[in-house]
Amino acid sequence: MRAGYGEALRGYFASKTNPIMLVDFAGIKIFDAITVEANILLSQKAVNISNTQACLVQDANGLNNLSDFVQQEHTICDFSGSDSWVILSPIEQSIRQKIESIGTPLKNWDIDIYRGVLTGYNDAFIISTEKRNEILANCQTEEERIRTAELIRPILRGRDVKRYGYDWAGLWLINTHNGLKNKGIKPVDINDYPAIKEWLDNGGIAYSGKMYKGFSQIEKRSDRGDTPYNLRNCAYMEDFSKPKIVWGEISDKSKFAFDFLGEYIPEATSFYMKGECIEYLLSALNSSVSEWLFSKVGTTTGVGTIRWKKYTIEQLIVAKLSTEQLNTHLAAFNDLKVGKMSITDFECFSNKLMYDIYKLTSDEIQYIENQQTV
Repeated sequence: MRAGYGEALRGYFASKTNPIMLVDFAGIKIFDAITVEANILLSQKAVNISNTQACLVQDANGLNNLSDFVQQEHTICDFSGSDSWVILSPIEQSIRQKIESIGTPLKNWDIDIYRGVLTGYNDAFIISTEKRNEILANCQTEEERIRTAELIRPILRGRDVKRYGYDWAGLWLINTHNGLKNKGIKPVDINDYPAIKEWLDNGGIAYSGKMYKGFSQIEKRSDRGDTPYNLRNCAYMEDFSKPKIVWGEISDKSKFAFDFLGEYIPEATSFYMKGECIEYLLSALNSSVSEWLFSKVGTTTGVGTIRWKKYTIEQLIVAKLSTEQLNTHLAAFNDLKVGKMSITDFECFSNKLMYDIYKLTSDEIQYIENQQTV
């Protein structure tokens, strides 16, 4: 109902049929053997009158007498296009209309969103701090040690990212990149890094606790660069050294953090964003308004946890600020950055800013905040 791959099918049902009833079991595991989102759609071959009886079943108790539950809890929705089909109550429809009336989908902002690094074999290219220290100790000269230390970068996994921060797990990426041919940057030559080559050739105990058996395992992987020692092509690898917003793909809450110094490389279970007004977008994405909206328009894992993927993030609607509002926000953001404002106070500031921008009523604000505690 909300995934990108279902857009064409939604468009077909909206243009070729009249959807009569939709029951969405988002968050409930219906089938024991598989984890998948389940829905029931009743549709007739007729002109769409945009009057679908829709019901969201979020509690397994609703399955006991489904017919009665749907009759008591349904709302009327207008599913007339291929955009995400989202079931909203009257107050939720009011909130969404206010957001859409002044907001802009992130896909229309001057930003870029990319997935983190895919290594093809994490147990070889992601290492612990202990292994990093061992590799550096095996360098034969100070010059080799310095350039080896520069190549091994700290990495963030999706699970490490929290709201406005991260708990780094002490993991590092051996960034043997494949270069950027359009910019004249050559692939890393492993022969310039003998201590790293020794690890990749011979292996040992990986950060995961498993045994990495050495070169034979990285040689046969498909995600690789010009040589088995190189990572796959990455056209945006220079972005990793720039300030950026980072987040994990799967989370029950909005958890966006800011890499102020461009210090960390995101791993494949995370995403990052760069571009205009990213300081403000960090606040907007972490706000109660956006978390509530994304819980409605985003996709789930099939058991309730939200998937914060690029496609759905790009659909998220965020209001643009005036110059005065941006300056006020930037001042607060800088206070957060230097420790003059706590994260809790900054969250309150950001939430109030978003409520004011969208002109939400006290009832609508209370409704959103109540949803955060559910």
